[in-house]
Order: sequence, then C-alpha cells, then structure tokens
Amino acid sequence: MTLKTTSILGCMLILFSSCKQELDNSPEAIEKRARDIHERVITLDTHCDINVQNFTDSLNYTQDLDTQVTLPKMKAGGLDVAWFIVYTGQDSLNLEGFEKAYDNAMSKFKAINKLVTEIAPDQIELATTSDDVRRIIKSGKKVAMIGIENGYPVGLDIANVKKFYDLGGRYMSLSHNGHSQLCDSNTGEADDEWLHNGLSDFGKQVVAEMNRVGMMIDVSHPSKESMRQMIELTQAPIIASHSSARALCDHSRNLDDEQLQWMKDNGGVVQTVAFRSYLNTEKYEARNEKSMEIRRAIADSLGHKYYSWREFRVLDKAVQDSIRDLDYLGKVNDLANVKIEAMDDFPEGVNVEDLVNHIDYLVEKMGIDHVGISSDFDGGGGIAGWEDASETFNVTHELVKRGYTEAQIEQLWSGNLLRVLDKVQAVAESLK
Repeated sequence: MTLKTTSILGCMLILFSSCKQELDNSPEAIEKRARDIHERVITLDTHCDINVQNFTDSLNYTQDLDTQVTLPKMKAGGLDVAWFIVYTGQDSLNLEGFEKAYDNAMSKFKAINKLVTEIAPDQIELATTSDDVRRIIKSGKKVAMIGIENGYPVGLDIANVKKFYDLGGRYMSLSHNGHSQLCDSNTGEADDEWLHNGLSDFGKQVVAEMNRVGMMIDVSHPSKESMRQMIELTQAPIIASHSSARALCDHSRNLDDEQLQWMKDNGGVVQTVAFRSYLNTEKYEARNEKSMEIRRAIADSLGHKYYSWREFRVLDKAVQDSIRDLDYLGKVNDLANVKIEAMDDFPEGVNVEDLVNHIDYLVEKMGIDHVGISSDFDGGGGIAGWEDASETFNVTHELVKRGYTEAQIEQLWSGNLLRVLDKVQAVAESLK
C-alpha cells in the first residue's frame, strides 16, 4: 500500500467518523453557529421608513438617533441592506393632491441620495442591482436600496414611473391605506367599498410600465382583487414587501392561502413582516389594552388625559398643539414603561418566535424559494427581540434554533428577494 493510498484511506475514515458525529445542539453551540451564519449571509430588510428631518447635516443616520434604523444600529445588529421607503400617505385624487404627493416623494428621494453621497458615502452606498449589493458589501459598506410605498405620487403622469426608477426606486406598491388612482387598497375590505374593483385603467398601464423599466410590483397594501389582476397582467414576478400569513393572523394586510399560491405560481416572494398586529392579534391586543390602562391611570394622576396615537391624530390641530405645549405624553410613557418593566404578570409581547412562526407557515405553503424578511421599522414595526436594527441577529438565531440551514437562511434574508429583482430586470431587458 502506497503512502498516498494510506493518506486517502485515513482521510476517508476521518470523514466517515465526522459524519457520524451528531450536531451539537447545546444553546452555546447553536448561538455560535447562528453568529457564524449571520456574519456570512447577506441580511436584507425590505421595509424601513424614513423621516427627512433625520437626513440633515446636523441630524442624520451616522448618529445613534432614537429611530429604529441608523448606521450604528445596522452595524451593531449585522443588518447589511436597508430598503429605505419613499412613503406618501393617501389624500385627495385631484391635481393638488398629486402635486403634494410628488413633492413629498421627491423630498425623500433627495434625503436618501444625500445620505449616500454627502452625509456618509464612506459608510453606505446606494444599490440598484443584486451585483451592486454584493460589490458594496464586499467593500465593507452598508447598502441602501429604495422602495416606494404608494403609487399616489405618480399622479396621472406615467413618465413618473421611469423618473422614480432612475432615482433608484426598485419596487412600488400601487396603493397604501386608502384607494389610489391606480388601484384599490386592502382597507376597502372593512366596509366592502371599492373605487376600481381592482386596478384602474391607468393602474394597468403602470403595471406594464413597471415591467418595462424593471421595477418590482409590491402587493402588500393593495386589495386582493388588485393583486389578482396585477398577477394576471405582469410579465415578471412580484413581491409583498411587508406582509405575513393571514391563516395565522386574520388581518387584511396579510395574505391568505389563495394569495400565497398565486405568489408561488408567479415566482414571487413574501417578505414576512415584524409588525405586532400582523403577527399575533391576541397577544398584541392584550398587551396594548393593559398598557393603555396603565398610561391612562398615570396621566389621570397628573391631571391630564392620555391619547393613543390613533386618538391624537384625529384631534383638531389646535388641541394637538396645546397637548404638545404641555409636553406630558412623553413623561407619561416613560413612567408607564418603568412600571411595565417591573411587572411580572404583564401580558407577553409579540416576539421573534411569532415572526418565525409565520416564516415556518409561509415556507410550508409556498416553499423556501418564496419567503423573505422585513421589519417595517420606523413605520410601526418592531417586536420583542427585534425592536430595532441592532437586534437583527436574534432573527437568525431563532431560524437556526428551528433547524434552518445556512443556505436556507441566506435565501430568507436576501437570496430570494435579489433573485426576484434579477428576474424583473431581466424581463425589462427582454422588453426593450
């Protein structure tokens, strides 16, 4: 027997022996595996809202602001890619409304551009393709991408679709909360009132134009019928940028099993969202009710009335201003948080386990190729264990605990979404 043969046999015995060893599933070993995986895979969050006031020379994402996403938080949590959102709330469907919406959208495009070109070009760069993402991460920087939440700023000028694409927009939802000029919103389900019964004629043109330029169609906010018609018309895969499974949480912002099958057949991806009331209604409502009870009691003891965010936003502006002048809501919230923190019997919050329960369900229904992850940070998102970008590792940790492999985790965090982006851009090339 030659030395070479002996060496080969020895290697085979070592390999056979190592294969027979059981994987160490102690908590310490699982955490180490999760940290190694988290370091290697590209982590991508498809939905992070922004406020243009945080993109100035004196106040910006290089600082540890109280926002859920900043560059320090991204670095601390190992979040590689943040899709910053050009969001416009729904308003009147007239020329004045369209102009205001357009101006709002442009201010957010400019803010994101300022971050990557003036404020922190050494720390973060704008990507518009999957190749960009990989190149930027290899250089050691974080990645910014742009999604558009609500097609309302398009107005009635289809040229704005290409304009938004040229500014870096790589996905767009055709509505938000309320029917737009392009399509019906999921919010119509509450009273069964619809404006277009799906897509408007102009909305159908916008779908074709998004295919032509290479912009992903986002169906997280549009109605079910709007989504059905989009899938019927599109020549490219679509995404749901921040939605979860309706079978686990019956909210109109989530997708039912029929919609999940449509997404699978279309080749698209659902980005499971870390939004409390879209993950576990019972937990969310129990905790919110108890929290509100405590806050109202504290406010009453101080001689004030406590308003929830929903209650506050419908007050007259003069009343809102007077409450701001008194500046007591923040104090009430701080006192309530201290009290809640000390309570052993406070209702459990919606957490990372609830998020991964939805991921499990979506994977079971659609397959691993069609599921991703999003937060909706700074837009209402955030759950116990993933309250901001600095806690991003906890999602990977839970996935490893559930038995997902590194390859599967890579798909969930970025691979599936980037694959869809590649396909949408390939379709655009074929349509030239």
